[in-house]
Amino acid sequence: QVQLVESGGGSVQAGGSLRLSCTYSRFIYGSCMGWFRQAPGKGREGVAGVKLGYDRTYYADSVKGRFTIFHDSTKLYLQMTSLNPEDTAMYYCVANNMGCDRDNWLLPGNYRDWGQGTQVTVSS
Repeated sequence: QVQLVESGGGSVQAGGSLRLSCTYSRFIYGSCMGWFRQAPGKGREGVAGVKLGYDRTYYADSVKGRFTIFHDSTKLYLQMTSLNPEDTAMYYCVANNMGCDRDNWLLPGNYRDWGQGTQVTVSS
């Protein structure tokens, strides 16, 4: 099990930036970590993923060019820029997706461990 503690959410004006952080308790080389989000009335969608140790990244089309995922030895980050109201959602840090690749990174069921979520609200 990987314990996950998220921080960095909040309210921001459209066009602004936020950086989310996720402290993880275990580094599983070759597994994927990432960020999912869920807006009111919508299902959970994959936002970005990274294969630990490989620095291979994956992004949803809706955030490419605006969001950047990266990590160090203890934390996972999501740098969000040019935020718009459509980005308003609860954001979840996820971990422990073994055998991650470009075909399975955005499937929520492949991640064994989930954080508690942090709210991001973008006002117009």
